[in-house]
Amino acid sequence: MFPTSKKEVDALGWDYIDIIFFTGDAFVDHPSFGTAAIARWLQKFGYRIAIVPQPNWRDDLRDFRKLGEPRLYFAVNAGAMDSMVNHYTAAKRLRSDDAYTPEGKAGQRPDYAVTVYTKILKQLYPHIPVVIGGVEASLRRLTHYDYWQDKLFPSILVGSGADYLSYGMGERTMLELTRGIEARRNPRDMHRIPQIAFFCSGEPKVKDALELHSFEECCRNKKALAENFHEIETHANMMHPATIIERVGKGYVQINPPYPPATTQEMDSFWDLPYTKLPHPRYKGKRIPAYDMIKFSINTHRGCFGGCNFCTIAAHQGKFIQSRSEDSILKEIAGLNKLPDFAGNISDLGAPTANMYGMRGKNPQLCDICRRKSCLFPAPCQNMDRSHARLLKLYEQVAAVKGIRHAYIGSGIRYDLFLNEKGFVDETSKPYFRELVLNHTSGRLKVAPEHTEDKVLHYLAKPSFKLFERLRYEFEKITREAGRKTGIVPYFISSHPGCTMHDMENLSRHPALRGIFMDQVQDFTPTPMTTSSVMYYTGLDPRDMKPVFVERNPERKKMQKSFFFKHK
Repeated sequence: MFPTSKKEVDALGWDYIDIIFFTGDAFVDHPSFGTAAIARWLQKFGYRIAIVPQPNWRDDLRDFRKLGEPRLYFAVNAGAMDSMVNHYTAAKRLRSDDAYTPEGKAGQRPDYAVTVYTKILKQLYPHIPVVIGGVEASLRRLTHYDYWQDKLFPSILVGSGADYLSYGMGERTMLELTRGIEARRNPRDMHRIPQIAFFCSGEPKVKDALELHSFEECCRNKKALAENFHEIETHANMMHPATIIERVGKGYVQINPPYPPATTQEMDSFWDLPYTKLPHPRYKGKRIPAYDMIKFSINTHRGCFGGCNFCTIAAHQGKFIQSRSEDSILKEIAGLNKLPDFAGNISDLGAPTANMYGMRGKNPQLCDICRRKSCLFPAPCQNMDRSHARLLKLYEQVAAVKGIRHAYIGSGIRYDLFLNEKGFVDETSKPYFRELVLNHTSGRLKVAPEHTEDKVLHYLAKPSFKLFERLRYEFEKITREAGRKTGIVPYFISSHPGCTMHDMENLSRHPALRGIFMDQVQDFTPTPMTTSSVMYYTGLDPRDMKPVFVERNPERKKMQKSFFFKHK
């Protein structure tokens, strides 16, 4: 286990620490937590890692001093969530709990945690590099709208003063950065590392870079932000994107292109590490709610090509699916039997979208030059191989692992991968859906049509609601034939850009929803680096620059959400 205190460092007999992580979450040594994933990966290559979870930033800063200086650098993240999303509801009310803290206690990390932690470290140790990463840093890497202060912020690099930002899934980036810092490579060489961002003063030095409107221009002109985001999103979903430059103040932020999608062998290596899959011993006797949700889960792949406008998954993990091998997954599953309290039930065998495992374009050369944000919207790409054969085979192999009773799918699924309005799309589709419903659904089947009205679905980048109607028909047919009494739970969003009170009234009265148990309506929250958030701030759709209706009034937003429940 990684040390988290001076006493634990001394017990290991260490006379130095290479890298000290500061994180807004409690430390859990599980691959679902980014701090553990990067720490274990760097440990594999011989680096000594210490973790300071949820440091106290309010007192005399003793938590920031207790381990002294690292030999190489400090690594900072806010945790598994953006700290503002973690702290506040869509109505900007302070949440009463925090799933990533022992006993769910709220208030154990600051607002804008990455910036707060980094500023403290730069104040105490100005000569030690700070590398920031994780969701908060990754999705705030360029000019972004902050809903909680209702204004534009420049790149988090500017506000925090960090030396480097590792965006996306960071194993390869962090190893290369670590080796570069250790070798004391010159800045010009370090600035060539893929999948990093940094701030420089003066003029940009990269030729053929994509230069965005400056931060100052975005503040003056909302259309400039929408135009920027269209370019950012387009390049984030390309196999070979350009280097991105965005001027701010007397300098610029540079975003280097990412590494290519990880190979199966690389993906396996990221999971083939000695995780204990347990919370740190310092939390003995305390419950960490987020850990309870994922401790018996298995991640099969990364990435999502769904392209929903309100989602940040592709911006962080990428559009292209990066799958683990079946052998790697089965090895991890077999290891669950060694965990305390494991009763043979996998809580989630999935990923951002569970049924994208192993999927890719039929012709890789077409994917290589593709500029589409989504492989599914406005219609499924003809080059996409939507066969569920490999996934069905994996489910069969998982069921055969000794000690496994059930493997539930807790992640979301995309039903437009196996259904169209006429029915199932290929010979694997019906067997997959039947398998999912009868053998991998715990309680009710949860799906996310998000809305019923085509106009709103266009702004959400989701398929027609007619597809949900077909899904319900096939679901009820399968359960009826199997003699099962179970239901389907649809998720919806209120107050999304383009959604009016009339649209919510139509949703609440839609005849296709009669007899369905429903309480899953979420008020739209603008979060950094999504198309929907740009629509909310600018009133423009960045895809075509056309005006979009936006409900910004808090009371009317509340009415949109409550209207649904009133009619139900």
